[in-house]
Amino acid sequence: CHNGHTLCSTCKTRVHNRCPTCRQELGDIRCLALEKVAESLELPCKYMSLGCPEIFPYYSKLKHEALCNFRPYSCPYAGSQCAVVGDIPFLVTHLRDDHKVDMHSGCTFNHRYVKSNPQEVENATWMLTLGVAPVYMAFLRFMGDEIEARNYSYSLEVGGNGRKLIWEGTPRSIRDSHRKVRDSHDGLIIQRNMALFFSGGDRKELKLRVTGRIWKEQQNPEGGACIPNLCS
Repeated sequence: CHNGHTLCSTCKTRVHNRCPTCRQELGDIRCLALEKVAESLELPCKYMSLGCPEIFPYYSKLKHEALCNFRPYSCPYAGSQCAVVGDIPFLVTHLRDDHKVDMHSGCTFNHRYVKSNPQEVENATWMLTLGVAPVYMAFLRFMGDEIEARNYSYSLEVGGNGRKLIWEGTPRSIRDSHRKVRDSHDGLIIQRNMALFFSGGDRKELKLRVTGRIWKEQQNPEGGACIPNLCS
């Protein structure tokens, strides 16, 4: 208040905008003395319980927490608005048990997508178009942060009828949403007509086999934990 008495914003609403000490009307006056005290405080990151050891001045804490490597990850499952968050081991279990994701161990994988209706693909919720031609797109996201993801490379291969397409790239962290990676075109892009050609037969059924390999740069392949995605 104008007499210098201070109280927090929560209490201000409870006293109906009147100072409980002198009954003067409260304003929105900055309390420079308390701001100085706040500047001198050093507080642990709110993700301390998840392993972050950092301590920051009060005004630096929020900026750090927005980018903290120990902050929980959002569920990366494609095609849903799953609100589950957690660390990597928890999300791996969640993807396997709750979303029934086909999990792999090792540095290679082989996925087969079969759909009687080529307009639909498992894990697909969006239609991506380049020009006027609909396409399918396959890519990998890394179960970890972007810096760690850069240590890995991967290749994808899809083909049939004596033809094949190959893509090689770096997996994207699951910090980047499925939609963001898809819209960046950072993956193996397959024209729908080519996908149906790969499928053979009467071209009315989609049969795509996507094989992949993951390796750690300049080290022996350890098979980083990645999520294969196919979207249309």
